[in-house]
Order: sequence, then C-alpha cells, then structure tokens
Amino acid sequence: MAEITTGTVTANGLEFAYLAAGPEDGPLALCLHGFPDSAHTWRHLMPLLAGAGYRVVAPFMRGYAPTAVPEDGAYQGGALAADAVALHEVLGGGPDAVLIGHDWGAFATYGAAGHAPGRWRKVVALAVPPITAMVNTFLDYEQLKRSFYMFLFQTPLAEMALDRTFVEGLWRDWSPGYEASEDVGHVMDCLAAPANIAAAIGYYRAMLDPSRLVERYAAEEAATTGEWERPILYLHGADDGCLGADTVMRGGGPDAVLAFLPEGSRAEIVPGGGHFLHLDRPAEVGRLIMDWIAV
Repeated sequence: MAEITTGTVTANGLEFAYLAAGPEDGPLALCLHGFPDSAHTWRHLMPLLAGAGYRVVAPFMRGYAPTAVPEDGAYQGGALAADAVALHEVLGGGPDAVLIGHDWGAFATYGAAGHAPGRWRKVVALAVPPITAMVNTFLDYEQLKRSFYMFLFQTPLAEMALDRTFVEGLWRDWSPGYEASEDVGHVMDCLAAPANIAAAIGYYRAMLDPSRLVERYAAEEAATTGEWERPILYLHGADDGCLGADTVMRGGGPDAVLAFLPEGSRAEIVPGGGHFLHLDRPAEVGRLIMDWIAV
C-alpha cells in the first residue's frame, strides 16, 4: 500500500493543500473531488495509480479547507479548470499526465481538458456528464426533486442549512447503503469555517447566476462545454441518487452520453454504484480507470 502524504503548493494565486502518493518522478495523476467531499475520497484509487508509477496528487478544491478561500470569489467551472491547469504546471506535469475528476471535479476536468489538451494523456470523469448532455435533465420531475439542494443554495438559508446533518443526508440519498461517517467527517473538516461553507455554496450560486461569473476565466469556462481533443472515460453509478442514471442516459444507455463526448471515448454504468461510485465500488471503478489509462 502506497504511503499517502500531505503537502501545499501555490497555483493560480491560491494556496492548495493536497494528498499525494507515488514516486516523485512519476507522471502526474491529478484527482479532483466534488461536493460535499474532500481529497480523501481518492484513498482507494491513489494506491492503484501510485503502484503503476504515477505521482498522484489530490488537492482540496478551492475554498475547501485546508486549501485557501479565493479572494476573487470565483467558483465557476472555468476557475476550477484554471486551477487544474495551474496545478499541472506547478507540480511539473508533462504531456503524459492523467486527469480524473468527480462531480465538481468532473466540471473542472472537462474545462482543463478542453482548454489545455496538450497537458493530459488520459482523461476520466465520474458522476457528472458534460453540461451539454444535461440540457433537458433538470426539466425531468424526478431529477428536479433530487436537485432541490441546488435551488436551496441560491437562498440566504443555504449557509444555515449546510451542517453535518444535511451532509449526512446527501450522502445517504446519493450513495444508498454506503457507510459514509468517515467521509462526512472529512467533509466537515473542509467546511470548518463560515467562509468554507460559503465557498462550497458559491459553486452552485455561480452555476445558476451569470452575474457571479468572473471574466478572467471566460476561456476556461467556454472550454467546459466545448469540443475536446482527448477521448474521455465517463463512469456513472447505476444507483446514483444525486443525478439519476435513468435521467442522464435518457433510456439510451451509455451511448446517450457518448454522443456528447469526443471520438474514442467510453462510457460505462457501474452496477451497484451510487453517486460516490469510486467509494461504493472501488475495485470495479479502479479497474476501469486503470485499464483506460494503461493504453
């Protein structure tokens, strides 16, 4: 089992804390978490990547302690993509780097892969397909019910609502049957201060309020929905309680997502996987990812 260490680095003007594993001189594997989650979510995948010779780095995303809260208040997908590109640069990544993102990390992955394709040899996204594949998703009644939190987060009640009980409820609904106490503990460490809570909510406010978009990240923002050069492996849990597989696939199976991904991409539904499918089914998800990056 590879040792997981901690570190900090400044990228895109922000101090990032991160978890790391694997040889210092290995190709970079950058793993990006989502909400409500932390870098610890990659604890099963990191040893696999490290064992294959990668230098694995899993940063705590902007605003998630111990990473700093950005002074510019930018939480749009383009800002997250810019962070990923900057982290690649400062960590000494080459064109052989691998980029893996879950949930909001998937948004960052799409943007970074589109904006700077030459930096990444392989790209993987989990649990959130490209936004172009979800245009009609939120008009579905069942999905509207699942997405209640997005609308709650647009209100002044959001900061009061986002406590441990709320986070436990999301994990329980999103990955049914998964014992999430360890992960919820890590999340609450990341949301230790009011500024961190506001940051996590800020991602959703930027998502639905164009006035919160920072022009500095316009190019990266456009890349989150643009065309990609690199094929993408997309994985979705069959039992995802956040973004239902039935809604995402619209009854068409994985091909429904593949239609929005570049040629050579692959999409898989993971049986028994919830929204946190890399934790629900670590062996299966690990195998799919390792097979994808091996070629």
